[in-house]
Amino acid sequence: MIDTEFVSVAENAARRGGLVLQQWSERFTVREKSPANLVTEADFESQKAILQTIRARYPEHSFLGEEGLCESRPDSEYRWIIDPLDGTSNYVHHFPYYAVSIGLQCAESLIVGVIFDPTRDEMFSACRGHGATLNNGPIQPSAVDEIGQAMAVASLPVSADERSPAVNRFLRVLESAQTVQRTGSAALNLAYVAAGRLDAFWSSSLKPWDVAAGALIVEEAGGRTTRMDGSRLNIEIPDILASNGRGIHEELQGLLSDVS
Repeated sequence: MIDTEFVSVAENAARRGGLVLQQWSERFTVREKSPANLVTEADFESQKAILQTIRARYPEHSFLGEEGLCESRPDSEYRWIIDPLDGTSNYVHHFPYYAVSIGLQCAESLIVGVIFDPTRDEMFSACRGHGATLNNGPIQPSAVDEIGQAMAVASLPVSADERSPAVNRFLRVLESAQTVQRTGSAALNLAYVAAGRLDAFWSSSLKPWDVAAGALIVEEAGGRTTRMDGSRLNIEIPDILASNGRGIHEELQGLLSDVS
């Protein structure tokens, strides 16, 4: 049985990270890591607060985080996967669609995931085998069963141009879905699929910390996650399709998997 204390620690850490983000939101300075990919001191301070919170309880665990965090403990089967600020560009521009994301693996299996939106005080949580919640209330995906009625979201690579397969996928789905958006936070996109606010999300450009928590939340809510061709999801590979688990999943596979 999974220790539910993991969820409590993860939620506490996410709230601490979110508080740091809000405190820094009006006074950060900006550096560019790559074009259109802005990084702020808030990233590092949020990650520091998260790491301190989790490490205080589980110093023997491994850690992986977006901001240069990679601590491997060969004698531990647990690994925390942390994104202290998912949606950095949104954050820099004061667009309120960003979050803290924390996942926990045990022997490579995702067992806990939390995503905290500090602008709305919304905590999405999941523990394997125990379902998914939003602020402690159960959530489930939408009932939309046809792509023509679906609201889908995609993450595109930072350097994508008109020749990019990712852009071609976006345009292909745009022709079939009711609406397709690009929002800037993969973690919240996954949380919203789980909560029925979005019907599907896909990307070919994400890192483990972008999807670890959200993939589990989608699955525990009753949705589905795979690679775009329908094969088993591997968070180490930048290829994910998440949906409400209904017929639109297969429809999207057909639209996304054969694009070059």
